[in-house]
Amino acid sequence: MGRQPEQAVADFRLVVVTASDTAEAERIARKIVKKRLAACVNIVPKVRSIYRWKGEVQEDRETLMLIKTDRRVLAKLKKLIRKMHSYDLPEILAFKIDGGDRDYLAWLDDALRKR
Repeated sequence: MGRQPEQAVADFRLVVVTASDTAEAERIARKIVKKRLAACVNIVPKVRSIYRWKGEVQEDRETLMLIKTDRRVLAKLKKLIRKMHSYDLPEILAFKIDGGDRDYLAWLDDALRKR
């Protein structure tokens, strides 16, 4: 049986990662879901990013990944993303999930559990 809903909510994270293109995002997403480091990854293509890099303002088209995961696997997730990512410094931001639909959170918990 999974964790209690209140405990599960406290452990879930939404991780935001940008990738150079959709192919890279899909490659990373498939691997992390297969390894149960994420329950789901939403891929949002054609994100326009304006940022400062090495003292200059840059602008690029990127692909955004919204990764649903758990704090217990966050370190492994970040390590795998850094290993697979083409950027020298990939954006990896993790946010605590404060709530959500109870049935969806139960599915999320189940999808992340090792079998």
